[in-house]
Amino acid sequence: MLLEDDVAWKEAMTQKIQRLEESMDRVFARIDVAESQHQGQAHSVPMSSPPVPAATVNDAPTASSTSSQQPPRWQVVMDSQGGPASIPASCVSEIRTTASSGNMPASQYPDLITLGVLSLGQALSLFDIYHLRLDHFLYKILGDLTSLDAIRKRSALLTAAVCTVGALHSQSLGQLYDVCYREYKSLATTITFSPTANVDDVRALCIGAFWLHELSWALIGTAVRIASDLKLHHGIYRALNGDREGYLQARLYYLVYVCDHHFSVAYGRPPMSRERLIVDSATRFLETEHTTEDDTRLVSQVKVWAITGQVFDTCGVDVDTPIPLQYLPKLRRYSIELDIWYADWNETFRPNRNVGNYPQKGVGMHWNFAKLYLCSHAFRGVSTAQEKSQPLPSELEEIANTGVLSAMSILNVIVSDHEMRSFLHGLPLYFDTMIAFAVVFLLRVATKYANTIRIDTDKILLLVSQIVAALNEITHYMHPQHLLVAIAEGLQKLLCKCQEQPHIMQEPMQQLPATLEHSPTEIAWMENITNFDFLTNVPNVDDWVFHYPVPNGAHPTHYSS
Repeated sequence: MLLEDDVAWKEAMTQKIQRLEESMDRVFARIDVAESQHQGQAHSVPMSSPPVPAATVNDAPTASSTSSQQPPRWQVVMDSQGGPASIPASCVSEIRTTASSGNMPASQYPDLITLGVLSLGQALSLFDIYHLRLDHFLYKILGDLTSLDAIRKRSALLTAAVCTVGALHSQSLGQLYDVCYREYKSLATTITFSPTANVDDVRALCIGAFWLHELSWALIGTAVRIASDLKLHHGIYRALNGDREGYLQARLYYLVYVCDHHFSVAYGRPPMSRERLIVDSATRFLETEHTTEDDTRLVSQVKVWAITGQVFDTCGVDVDTPIPLQYLPKLRRYSIELDIWYADWNETFRPNRNVGNYPQKGVGMHWNFAKLYLCSHAFRGVSTAQEKSQPLPSELEEIANTGVLSAMSILNVIVSDHEMRSFLHGLPLYFDTMIAFAVVFLLRVATKYANTIRIDTDKILLLVSQIVAALNEITHYMHPQHLLVAIAEGLQKLLCKCQEQPHIMQEPMQQLPATLEHSPTEIAWMENITNFDFLTNVPNVDDWVFHYPVPNGAHPTHYSS
């Protein structure tokens, strides 16, 4: 018996040492240690040595930071097949050599499983959470990659993205979120300056941007740049001729476009993806042989964001200057275009076996989000109830009222539709942000602009109370790092402060003491609402006048990406 136990123990230890050596091989490959040094160290590892922790790998210098890397060299080239109408920078090209590249292909980086951060079983569970549900909210970013093994072979960053977002939405494996997040962030940093980033890394960056609020703006910026470097926007030419590779490239570029525009609105910054031809070709793209219903949903998003992008270009982000009256025809035209978009797509989609009726219900939500964003511009530069305010011009009042109705519609859907509430534990950041914005928008109108347009203040407060209760119920089982958890807590505090000041609601024209009008500590309690910027189409939330005491030493915080 002792001999048998001894043999079993030796076999187990041999397997462990083998796995340890394989892991060390990948680690040393990542930090670009010379082969001879690598071999010497690998064979000198004692049996009692612990595995390399993930943090050690994350902090290790990459190949691009080693002193042995040679600076890039450049040459002037002239393609004998090309003509004068070429891309200007195509005549200056980097000379690629093994020494000058200095970076291994992204697919060769060790992933979360290889590093021992996750077991294979844990990774499979997290992959299933993402692949079987979350990915279907965003039109299947993974595309043809339908297994954990497939994404592991293609990109360590993609593996980390899927596992991180899966952990964020898992009740049983939520404790793995922090370690997955750290590894994802480390790999994303490495990919930022890697010349070997591929299309699967772009997918990974989009996944992170859609769901990880602390990194979203930086991630989509990198994704847009890499997508341009890979010329994904050129894929539409081949896609329209039936080429499947071109179809996949164009499809991924559409995903980048949608993701970029999500955060253009949310952060109040110009979108970085502005390839007009590929956007205009979206309808023809749907006529190609490879398209699916997910592509139809994706194109519907491209269409609505093309309209919203025009609104951004027209109105900009100067929230203190009133909209010129000569802009009103454009605003009406955008509103009509959004109504046409809704009519075109509202009855298009069938229930989806992975996300239920979200494809059809999502059309209505996006329509109301876009209408709220458009119509909120009517309040720019308008005097508040505490100032000598004038009623809005009738032309603007119509637009302002539409904005109020859109915001109330958003909240009513969440309050009354159980299925829609269930989707919030899975939908991307844009939904969380726009729901928060709808609440803030309505409360601002009710407390500061009640004399500017005709509204039912009591009805708004009741609706806000209902949405806060609904969000508290929804977020009870969510991961603490989910953005909606912070939003629910922040909106609860916001509502309480409104309810504590009934005189503001009943007497909007009352002039409050001048010494209180611009207290620098008015809304310090909002510090916990989010690390994510709210929309900037109306005056900053930090300017809201509520006039209540705050803890000594508290200061308002402005959030930025």
